[in-house]
Amino acid sequence: MAFKFEKLIVWQKAIDLSYEIDQLAKQFPKDELFVLASQIKRAADSVSLNIAEGSTGQSNAEFKRFLNIALRSDIEVVGCLYLGRRRKIITDEKFHSVYKLCEEILVMINALKKSLN
Repeated sequence: MAFKFEKLIVWQKAIDLSYEIDQLAKQFPKDELFVLASQIKRAADSVSLNIAEGSTGQSNAEFKRFLNIALRSDIEVVGCLYLGRRRKIITDEKFHSVYKLCEEILVMINALKKSLN
């Protein structure tokens, strides 16, 4: 592993989140492809991408800034999950499994931010 972020478990979990969301979004109806499906995929991808970008050669303060963006994107995924469940696109079972992963990532990002003090 050549890059610092590749060793971060939170980044690995964020990659898992992106995969889960991609698989979920493929099941969305056509009228949601450029709406909710696109939004939730961008938000999920943003989590791992901001962790990666912030980890590389930045100061701790700059890394924290990128972690805050990743955190907000993680929360955006949760908001999209609620919309999808309300619109009957996402089952309760899938909602809860992805929600749990988002919670884990939230806790891990906050712990990583605290470790940078």
